[in-house]
Amino acid sequence: VIAGGLHVISVADGNVTALAEPEHDAITYGLADFIAAEELERFRGHWWSPDSDAVLMERVDVSPVPHWWISDPAKPGNEPTAHRYPAAGTTNAELGLVLVRLDGTRTEITWDRGRFEYLVTVGWQSGHAPLLTVMSRDQRHQQVVEVDTATGHTRVLHERSDAAWVEWITGLPRWMGSELLVHHDDLVEDTRRVVAVRDGQERALTPTGLQIGAVLDVDDASETLLVQATDDATRTAVYRVRHGQADTVGTLPHAWQMGFAGGALADDTLVVMASDLDQWRAEWVVLRGDAPVGVLATHAATPDLASPAVRPRVHMHQVGQRGLNIALLFPENHVAGTRLPVLMNPYGGPHHREVIRVGHLFSEDQFLANQGFAVVIVDGRGTPMRGPTWDRAIHGDLLAPVLEDQVAGLHAAAALYPDLDLTRVGIRGWSFGGYLSAAAVMVRPDVFHVGIAGAPVTDWRLYDTGYTERYLGHPETSPESYARTDLTTVADRLQRPLMLIHGLADDNVVAAHTLTLSSALLAAGKPHTVLPLSGVTHMTPQEIVTENLLRIQVQYLHEHLSR
Repeated sequence: VIAGGLHVISVADGNVTALAEPEHDAITYGLADFIAAEELERFRGHWWSPDSDAVLMERVDVSPVPHWWISDPAKPGNEPTAHRYPAAGTTNAELGLVLVRLDGTRTEITWDRGRFEYLVTVGWQSGHAPLLTVMSRDQRHQQVVEVDTATGHTRVLHERSDAAWVEWITGLPRWMGSELLVHHDDLVEDTRRVVAVRDGQERALTPTGLQIGAVLDVDDASETLLVQATDDATRTAVYRVRHGQADTVGTLPHAWQMGFAGGALADDTLVVMASDLDQWRAEWVVLRGDAPVGVLATHAATPDLASPAVRPRVHMHQVGQRGLNIALLFPENHVAGTRLPVLMNPYGGPHHREVIRVGHLFSEDQFLANQGFAVVIVDGRGTPMRGPTWDRAIHGDLLAPVLEDQVAGLHAAAALYPDLDLTRVGIRGWSFGGYLSAAAVMVRPDVFHVGIAGAPVTDWRLYDTGYTERYLGHPETSPESYARTDLTTVADRLQRPLMLIHGLADDNVVAAHTLTLSSALLAAGKPHTVLPLSGVTHMTPQEIVTENLLRIQVQYLHEHLSR
């Protein structure tokens, strides 16, 4: 994709052919739209036909999306950068699909765009017409449609609705023989499953209690699924699922139970990528049938990590009535019986887990623990891979249940480890974790004594449509959901030290979130600290910035958690 147009380069002679050129600057061909890439986990915007004679491409027109402006106050001579941002309640980009053949002929793909605004998935298998998953703006209705490549018309193959929202599974929908494989949130069995549909009849291919995260591969000949799934949210396993008769659920003859795993299947050869709590690097294991035949060597030019400076030592538990998954790390030189200040270090929001059995993910947590803290991480309600009911516990409220679980996890950790000093508790987080940290010190000052909020959402009306409206609804129809989660409305309750950190070039959670909360705190006469980061976006990939930010945060925590 060059300058918004999709081009094909001939391997034989290097000739470049433009298959689609944008009609104006607000249009792109072949790139995923913002909501798809940011919130729907779809990062592609073009798909080759199985015969490589045509390309199905997404057309995105951002003209309807409101302009926001990202400026750098450290460089007042520079003009602000125009940025199209679909904030909750505002207009999304206009999406379309176009099939362009290499001979230049073009077919527009049509579906009920008025009702189904989001394009969730696109797939094109050999021997089949393309499949699309489209979803309504409120995300409660979803269709799988089949494309007639000759006319561009679509035919509905499957529909699903949900009172909260409809989820999807990476790798679906797809065909397995004459059956259509689709995702199904089974609310009765509280299981995210794969089901096969034929002539309107559904049969489950995966068993009760196994939460499916992705379908990695399907072998049509043996009717075998390779899935990424779990019955324990601290682990993600790769399962080979073979289903038997039409009325039975498939058995699981082989599973690789690791902290995180992925894989690919071809005929009888399987490649599994796996990482665990005690492993510093992931391994790629090759199997034929069920027998391992070797481990792929790593040739990447990376620093020698044989003896890392920080090697995490993680204690994991499932605690309380809700079975919260928690992780706890002590300083490497900790002596049992020595009381320690506690640092909660959550993310805590949807679509992301922290408490998983992958050692290197806890490197920063161990570094923080080594500075003299007991670090506690809690995955509460709303975090993924615990089933549909767990997911939907945050519907309409992204604050109360999430914060309640952080408090419950903290108290459970202290019951297990008496060295945790609950009179000295800090909390820090970034993005959703920053939102949670700021909320914690304002709403529960009886529990949290200092907070550090990095790039926090503070008013969900300023965040994007796809994420925010899924959980809180549209601002016009569900204003109470936005009111109960708006941190500016509780600014007058701040009693504890709070540091707000925000990159001024952030185009995801814009700096207006921090500035709005800071203004509300000032209006309420509440002292607080703001650390603006010039030229920094939502994350801080700059090594020096990241290192110094950690040091500043550690100093701030020590200052306010010392006896």
